[in-house]
Amino acid sequence: MAKWIKANGEVIEVSPKDKGKTFSLKELKEYVGGWIECVYLNRRQVMVVNEEGKLLNLPYNAIATATYQLATQPNDDFIVGDALLCEYGKEID
Repeated sequence: MAKWIKANGEVIEVSPKDKGKTFSLKELKEYVGGWIECVYLNRRQVMVVNEEGKLLNLPYNAIATATYQLATQPNDDFIVGDALLCEYGKEID
């Protein structure tokens, strides 16, 4: 089960619409509100974010940023907008 980490601090467990398979590109774009960018946190996890989030001045996402920075230390980059935390190879290929 993936985690939809919303910029407002809400975290919601979500699954692909096709009953446990992988998320479609359309679904990923809906979760992040635009073009997607995959940020690989480790061998098992990928965070899907809005590729243009910073250009669009999307709101800072504190939970996604903390997750990202813990996985990619040392790092001072940050995440904006809604993000989707997935298990690589299961929910996203």
